[in-house]
Amino acid sequence: MSVGWIALAAVVGYLVGSVSPAVLIARARGLDLRTVGSGNPGATNAARAMGSRVGVVVGLLDVLKGFLPAVVFLPVSVDAALVGGAAAVLGHVTSPWLRGRGGRGVATSLGAILAVEPVWGVVVLAVFGIVLGATRWVAGASIAAAAALVAVAVVERSSPWQLVWAVFLAVVVELRHVPNVVRRYRARRGS
Repeated sequence: MSVGWIALAAVVGYLVGSVSPAVLIARARGLDLRTVGSGNPGATNAARAMGSRVGVVVGLLDVLKGFLPAVVFLPVSVDAALVGGAAAVLGHVTSPWLRGRGGRGVATSLGAILAVEPVWGVVVLAVFGIVLGATRWVAGASIAAAAALVAVAVVERSSPWQLVWAVFLAVVVELRHVPNVVRRYRARRGS
């Protein structure tokens, strides 16, 4: 496989991932998501600011942002699909259109996972759903789902590149949730 395909997958993935449906929908409604709720341009904050239906639409569009670059490059090679999906997540969390700010990467990561390893996606979704149902904490469910991604990659004895990819996605999601964990910890200590 050529370096050219990998580079193209990275550029396309990053550009697709950098577009924020949450911000675009909020702007169309006269809102600035940076000043509402957590200030995060993702599905959860969009749902808080504009209602659950909008949150679901944003979530699905964010999933699609990770899915499309990965699935488009899958016929070229699995490696190109991995790069396209990872680049979409990176674009989502570091969008140049938002001055380097972005979402947490959960839905976009899920889209990339569903394109490349759909069975892993089912496991990740199941863990997310179980933890969310038990705790009612989206950040905690996201962190648990990210850990489950690495666990399933290890159990499946995936290729080294797929394992690195899974670890990369998990680390991005978990690092992006550090502020949520700190806030929750401080709130619990204060009460």
